[in-house]
Amino acid sequence: MPALRLGSRGSTLALTQATLVRASLESLGEVVEVVTIATSGDERPGGAPAPRPGTGSVPEDKARFTKEIEEALLDGRIDLAVHSAKDIPGELPDGLAIVGVPARADARDALCGASSLGDLPRAAAVGTASLRRQAQLLALRPDLEIRELRGNVDTRLRKLTDGEYDAIVLACAGLERLDRAGEGSPISSAEVVPAAGQGCLALEARTGDPHPVEVAAALTDRAALTALTAERALVTQLEATCHTPIGAHAQARGSQLHLTAFVGLPDGSHWLRDELSGFTEEPAALGRAVASRLEAAGARAVLAEAERADVQSSS
Repeated sequence: MPALRLGSRGSTLALTQATLVRASLESLGEVVEVVTIATSGDERPGGAPAPRPGTGSVPEDKARFTKEIEEALLDGRIDLAVHSAKDIPGELPDGLAIVGVPARADARDALCGASSLGDLPRAAAVGTASLRRQAQLLALRPDLEIRELRGNVDTRLRKLTDGEYDAIVLACAGLERLDRAGEGSPISSAEVVPAAGQGCLALEARTGDPHPVEVAAALTDRAALTALTAERALVTQLEATCHTPIGAHAQARGSQLHLTAFVGLPDGSHWLRDELSGFTEEPAALGRAVASRLEAAGARAVLAEAERADVQSSS
């Protein structure tokens, strides 16, 4: 039996995630080879956006952690890709699809360095590279000093230990998968809405290649897939990019699916939040409905201003 080639970024967290998927695939009897692929986000995390080959419209900033892996799929160098779902653009290249979503880890953000946002001293320096986190933190605590924080999880935690920040914000899921969950305190999604897809892994394959599609489907958790579908429908309709402070989090509540969304300015001065429940069987419709409600409340103008503010701060 030829090995199933599983493509992944080369970061410690990405390879840990790939190892989890490989173990699940091997439990199905597959022989799996993990193929490490460097991405634009790994090589040029602060680089200027550029057109994404093959689409003419999707900027590289929206696919900086997936572009090269997707090219390897299209070229036939790998059979299946594993991504952090929050890194995947709303629109995929022709011929590719998300074909598997394993069970979701904790979708919440984690505060490292303090037990809660309320415990942070006035004017505390908080590190994050996420405009979504920045917007919500400043909406809750305008006194905070938000400082840019980049690097892998180990690097970010080391900067906290070295005293460069009073606290930093990371994803609970990443800390859990690296066996470092004890170093962060979960932030309620009622305070900070997670990124769409946070905590989810997404398996991507060529639509015309039946074997990878079938084995990935066998790993799929229905609840995770349903929530991810709603969240991605929302951010796709709002045309989110990495310059867009937007959160989306779907959870099952009884027989229904509940979706919470946030959009705001990076400085926290203006924001919109909405919640809605819908049929579990129609998650995409729920995502689009919440997006439409946000648009009716002025989300497009808020997001356009957020884009302009981010471009100006980067220039």
